[in-house]
Amino acid sequence: MRPSFHIPFWKTAPIIRLLIPLVIGIVLQWYLQFNLTFILFFILCFGLAFLLVHFFTTAGMYYLRKFHGVIFSLLLVGMASLLTWQKDSRRLSSWYGNFYRDSAVLLVKINEPLVEKNKSYKADAIVLAVINNKQQHAATGKLLLYFSKDSIPPALQYGQIILIKKTLQPIKNSGNPGAFNYERYAAFQQIYHQLFLQPRDWEPTKEIATNIFSSFLFKTREHVLAVLQQYIGNSQKELGIAEALLIGYKEDLDKDIVQAYSNTGVVHIIAISGLHLGLIYAVLLWILNRLPLIKKSRHVKVILLISFLWLFSLLTGGAASVLRSAVMFTVIVTGKYYFKQSSVYNSLSASAFILLCYNPYFLWDVGFQLSYLAVIGIVALQQPIYRSVYIKNTWLQKIWQMMSVTIAAQIAAFPICIYYFHQFPNMFLFTNLLVIPLSTVILFGEILLIVIAVIVPLANYVGIILTWLIRVMNTIILFFSNFSWSVIDNIYANIFTTWLLYGLVVFICGYFLSKNKQMLKAAILSLAGFVAFHTYARIQLYQQRKMVVYNVTKHRAIDFIVNNKYVFVGDTVLKQNGLLQNFYLKPARIAMQLTEIANQLPALKNNSFYWQFYDKKIILIDSTGGFETSDSAISIDLLLISRNASVNLNEMITVVKPAIIVFDASNSLWKIEKWKKDCEELHLRYHSVAEEGAFILELK
Repeated sequence: MRPSFHIPFWKTAPIIRLLIPLVIGIVLQWYLQFNLTFILFFILCFGLAFLLVHFFTTAGMYYLRKFHGVIFSLLLVGMASLLTWQKDSRRLSSWYGNFYRDSAVLLVKINEPLVEKNKSYKADAIVLAVINNKQQHAATGKLLLYFSKDSIPPALQYGQIILIKKTLQPIKNSGNPGAFNYERYAAFQQIYHQLFLQPRDWEPTKEIATNIFSSFLFKTREHVLAVLQQYIGNSQKELGIAEALLIGYKEDLDKDIVQAYSNTGVVHIIAISGLHLGLIYAVLLWILNRLPLIKKSRHVKVILLISFLWLFSLLTGGAASVLRSAVMFTVIVTGKYYFKQSSVYNSLSASAFILLCYNPYFLWDVGFQLSYLAVIGIVALQQPIYRSVYIKNTWLQKIWQMMSVTIAAQIAAFPICIYYFHQFPNMFLFTNLLVIPLSTVILFGEILLIVIAVIVPLANYVGIILTWLIRVMNTIILFFSNFSWSVIDNIYANIFTTWLLYGLVVFICGYFLSKNKQMLKAAILSLAGFVAFHTYARIQLYQQRKMVVYNVTKHRAIDFIVNNKYVFVGDTVLKQNGLLQNFYLKPARIAMQLTEIANQLPALKNNSFYWQFYDKKIILIDSTGGFETSDSAISIDLLLISRNASVNLNEMITVVKPAIIVFDASNSLWKIEKWKKDCEELHLRYHSVAEEGAFILELK
């Protein structure tokens, strides 16, 4: 009997050992921002050390073999740092920011078809040149443009070159607690400035510069959208889902429907990704394995599989998420058919390595993270979960198999979903079981519709059927979403609790798969750390006393907070408009663990002249009222000015002496600038919410 040998996991998937230092180098470079000299010196030192090891004797090389691997890993860390450094467009000598002055004129190219918003048209643009005092500098870099609807001529299109005569505005975060880091998100797309353009701010030139490949993608997307708009029902709800399901186009999605899909754990269906390519891959594989002349030829099978996957990716508009998935499946297919002993983990690592070398900033992309985590979960856990329950009935067995896939993906992805979205869909198992087969039929029906669109009578029938199927799918989702317990919302999570939760998940799964008691001990330690962080957060919560003035454009929004309770003072529309509330206020309230809205707080009193919050005196004034006169100026802690109030600061300081003046985001920027100058002349502290982010008054 031959002895059994245990092959370590890292030897069956060697590319993981390359991926880890690559990720470490990317993360270190982003957070520590090493300069080029240091990076090159680091690479030179470890590159020489790696080469010098080869000059040792055989015995010396044997003793140094482990150090050789460490040196190579550190060399990869340096290369990853260099890759991340050079991917930042601001490092280029031709970046427009190196030449730009406030009076400069920009020559830019519209880099995509314009997308219609409520009050504007949005487009990415590429800077071609910066003109300073008639001196033109060739330049590179990307901008985000918003055109007012009255400033768009019909001819403006992709590739149009225009002149812009307006000062650039840096992209900034709202500064609200817990808010989405839009500045970082835009930086990962290499966009650092934006412009809101009125008709007087720009003028078109006669030049048009297009890329053949990009033009093909945009025209393809326009054609697909036109077909769907022609044949899918009149309701925006069905059309929006059809567009998102097939090509990931989200501009026509109904916001309430999106929220329902999110609450029920099936939002991945309308975010085109690996799921869609996975379905197409499975169907193609099933067909090719049954074609007599193809099933025996692996070369033909690989070529057809990869060709069809990339063709679908390009025909659906070449969205970044689907192209990433195409790379992933290309590597998996290649590994499966040409490297028989290749581990799936090795193929996944190889695809991630390729993608991160192409763009290191994919590492922070939520879609990238969720795609890989879900696939890893399915590969690692689906079979053990499926085999844990024996079912005799063939149909029930198929249903359980589908459920095991959903459970495995959810186990791997739920900690990071809680971190980003602060909710857990309780109904995910049932909704995925019903909706994934239905969405699969709809997806292939839409592909069929695009193919037969020229045969109008047949396309009409297919369109009617698809509209009905989408309506049924929406009805199912809305039905489950209406249950009050369909989702656990407002879950507190930070980066530390997320890592500890992943530790708990990994070690528990490891214990059940290997029965290793060390895994169980590690799981208990992770759980203890998780509980400790939440306990600390709870202690902090019950010491919480603060006032927050939110940055909500054109609105007053204030929370007075004690423990987990808050009183909202501000515009009524923010209470009524769920979208505004979810975007601006909800993330902050989750971050501060606020769970109970109150009509009043014992520590908060509204006197006729000012608000008393514990020992702080706060005056709120707006366009509807001013100051009461007084014989002598009284000291207050905060003066909040809203809605372009008619305030003369010179007169104001004869009535009150504020420790700080806050101008909230309901004021016009030109008015804030005027007040700021007055404050500087009067030596008064001030804070502009619109420019500096939310103002937080902490009470001890």
